[in-house]
Amino acid sequence: MNTQPSTVIPSFGRRRGRKLRQSRSVLMETLLPELLITLPSAACNLQLTTLLPNPRLPLWFEIGFGNGEHLVGQAMRNPGVNFIGVEPYINGMASLLAAIDRHALTHIRIFDGDARALLEALPDASIDRLFVLFPDPWPKARHHKKRLVSVNSLALFHRKLKEGGRLRIATDHADYCTSILENLCICGKFTWSARVQADWSDPPADWVRTRYQEKAEAEGRKATFLEWVKA
Repeated sequence: MNTQPSTVIPSFGRRRGRKLRQSRSVLMETLLPELLITLPSAACNLQLTTLLPNPRLPLWFEIGFGNGEHLVGQAMRNPGVNFIGVEPYINGMASLLAAIDRHALTHIRIFDGDARALLEALPDASIDRLFVLFPDPWPKARHHKKRLVSVNSLALFHRKLKEGGRLRIATDHADYCTSILENLCICGKFTWSARVQADWSDPPADWVRTRYQEKAEAEGRKATFLEWVKA
């Protein structure tokens, strides 16, 4: 199992939920090793030529894919794109594996540690699109340091995105949304693509709904959709 450097504050909580059903336990033992990205032991870059099924194709990177609905939906719509999904939660990873197996998807790779550790190991300017969808808001003030979308993380995202690459962030937490916007402005390395209110209040045209989003809406929480371009 991949881990993050000790100096990085984890942005995620628990790694395991209820016991996996037998079929998913089998996939964790058989399919996951074929798709799991392992960080190099030394401080060196991962080579896309060996990491991805077709390194000449664009690379889309999703941090915190949850149960995998968005990642799978995008992969099914975009067979000419490589995908890397990051999720430390074992039950979510098992759900993704079940969908990969069911739809016979071959262009998704998985990482089970802290996304920032994997990003550091990837070549600069290697990612075309980066998704951070409904990251844990860590609402208590004393936990804000655990929030993923910090100024430092945004600088890392910028370095790994290609010129003109897109960063899409969605959140249903108003305070975190304000913090994200402030950090993007402080970072100063992205241009906001929004022109009218609907550009952030309505889902993007290629949006894939998730069970988490449906639960949030049922509880009265409305999402904000932020899309920024590498300047």
